[in-house]
Amino acid sequence: MKALADQIDRINKTIGRFVMWFALLIVLIQFTIVLMRYVFGVGSIFMQESIVYLHGFLFMLAAAYTLSRDDHVRVDIFYRDAAPRKKAVVNLIGAVLLLLPVCIVLLWTSLPYVMASWATSEGSPETSGIQLRYLQKTAIPVFAVMMGLQGVAMIIRSLQALGGDEAELKNLQVESIPEQNDAKQASVGENKA
Repeated sequence: MKALADQIDRINKTIGRFVMWFALLIVLIQFTIVLMRYVFGVGSIFMQESIVYLHGFLFMLAAAYTLSRDDHVRVDIFYRDAAPRKKAVVNLIGAVLLLLPVCIVLLWTSLPYVMASWATSEGSPETSGIQLRYLQKTAIPVFAVMMGLQGVAMIIRSLQALGGDEAELKNLQVESIPEQNDAKQASVGENKA
């Protein structure tokens, strides 16, 4: 089961790290649009719509990666100071009762919407816009699947932590990002040497 959770994390990490570059593209395209409009007096609906597409893909496809890194916004003010086992219980309950049902409902309700868009090859209402609106809408069920899979990984890791897996308990104990912790621990080890 741990191998499945690790594989889900790897997939979401790969996709998340790819789409994070969309943020840079958005900035560059927006800069180009402003330059074209206010310096040269030229507009581009295609470029303006590309920002909407990239923004949507960025947030929809990077959400599962953010969840895997525990960088999402938490409303629970008690979670931060809780013991690792309590954190595992919160994660387990949250994934089973909230995350997975919402992902299932989102997938169930979005599929007809997205399939209708694909059936008509829906595009922009503007003739010079991006004629791939069906691809943009496809991000909705992809988001639901990726988040659902990450929920499964959370459930597996929570059950392992509750079963006494020391590595999973340690991951829940650490408050900051695991990749940063590895770098901090390496630098501390170098400073002691």
